[in-house]
Amino acid sequence: MSDKNRAIVIGSGFGGLAAAARLGARGYKVTVLEKLDAPGGRAYVYRQDGFTFDAGPTIITAPYLFADLWKFCGRNISDDVSLKAIDPFYEVRFDDGDVFRYTSNLESMREQIARIEPRDVEGFNRFLGVSKQIFEVAFKGQAEQPFHEIGTLLKAAPDLIRLGGYRSVYQEVSRYFHSDKLRVLFSFHPLLIGGNPFTTTAYYCLIAHLERTYGVHYAEGGMGALMRGIVKLVETHGGEVRCNAEVAEILVEHGAAVGVRLTNGEELRSDIVVSNADAAWTYGKLLAKHPRRRWTDAKLARSSYSMSLFVWYFGTNRRFDDVYHHTMVLGPRYRGLLDDIFKRKVLAKDFSLYLHRPTASDPSLAPPGCDAFYVLAPVPHLQSGTDWRERAEPYRQAVQRRLEETMMPGLGESIVSSHMLTPLDFRDRLSSVNGAAFAMEPKLFQSAWFRPHNKSEEVRGLYLVGAGTHPGAGLPGVISSANILDQIVPSPSR
Repeated sequence: MSDKNRAIVIGSGFGGLAAAARLGARGYKVTVLEKLDAPGGRAYVYRQDGFTFDAGPTIITAPYLFADLWKFCGRNISDDVSLKAIDPFYEVRFDDGDVFRYTSNLESMREQIARIEPRDVEGFNRFLGVSKQIFEVAFKGQAEQPFHEIGTLLKAAPDLIRLGGYRSVYQEVSRYFHSDKLRVLFSFHPLLIGGNPFTTTAYYCLIAHLERTYGVHYAEGGMGALMRGIVKLVETHGGEVRCNAEVAEILVEHGAAVGVRLTNGEELRSDIVVSNADAAWTYGKLLAKHPRRRWTDAKLARSSYSMSLFVWYFGTNRRFDDVYHHTMVLGPRYRGLLDDIFKRKVLAKDFSLYLHRPTASDPSLAPPGCDAFYVLAPVPHLQSGTDWRERAEPYRQAVQRRLEETMMPGLGESIVSSHMLTPLDFRDRLSSVNGAAFAMEPKLFQSAWFRPHNKSEEVRGLYLVGAGTHPGAGLPGVISSANILDQIVPSPSR
């Protein structure tokens, strides 16, 4: 092995760590640079008052992707991490108090659908078939297919038309369900990856089949345990993860990436650079000095960005055993609320919530007799002009009242630990343009070839992984983006 073959990975989110592990297994000498004081990026872990709070992802829907990563690196995932399935996948609480248990049990699903709208049982059966077809084409066939060449898009176009990818998720779901409740139930999934169900391509209907085929899992010990397992894979092949190492600039010479400069002035040289940073941040900030042909400042400003999130992490001195591991607490509005978030960009008084109670399955994340929670509300990104320094606490109080009124009476008296994340944190802490939680919005013309490519269009030797590039946000997406590097990053020289 020559003295070269050095790779720098900017950011230690799941996409960056998976890329680093794979590059290391292929023979690159990898250094991962992380701005924060610990790895994880959006999957950072907060520990306070005896509680462990996963900052970001909580749902594992394609565990085989992680098993494949461990196998590629010469190890078995079971040696480092324990992934466990949960069923039902979610409980969905409608505003009228009706609860739907979203499960792998098809008979139970049909019974619950029939209770709401008998005509929709047949539509559900047809929807499952369509979801499977889309999954086979859009996920198995395209998720790990690099889209930096226009020919790839042209080859994919007939399938896009045949499978109705030009429709939105909500439009596609509405073809099979009459009930407004069921249309909400089977169309909310894009919100988990930053998309508006009314504008996100119907290709994301594949999530229903993905969940049903591979299940919904969690990592014992929290997502931090899974993240630490991948760090171990990086280190197994001689790689390192450097924290408190913020990148200020990607160095470019003769049109090629040759390393990075840190905010402290230190320069690190490498043969390739992989950015797991927000794609718009990568081009607009880290390549600010480099002339760009496609991802110019003007184009980045015109692009549509995902919503942001308000996330409240809290621990209680008692257990709420009636609360499930994953619960959707829906508000009184659906389309109107999403219009407020994505179109009007105003902070509404009502909200829909995702409530995560990991201690329902893993009590080790809280002191004995206690519970750890995180609740998130989709909110507009920072172009809304919301002053979160003023609005954060009142908004948290409103979320608390909603939980007390619907599912958790007496919550206020039991809170013993609390931490908040707002769109300001996504911008300032996670370097996400406009404080968007999931990078660019996954609309049709911001997906696949239209999204920032895994192989940079602007600089040779620069590659992108993570939520902002193809195939998109969510754990399956960011891990698949790392897998794509095997096809486009040359093997190290000997």
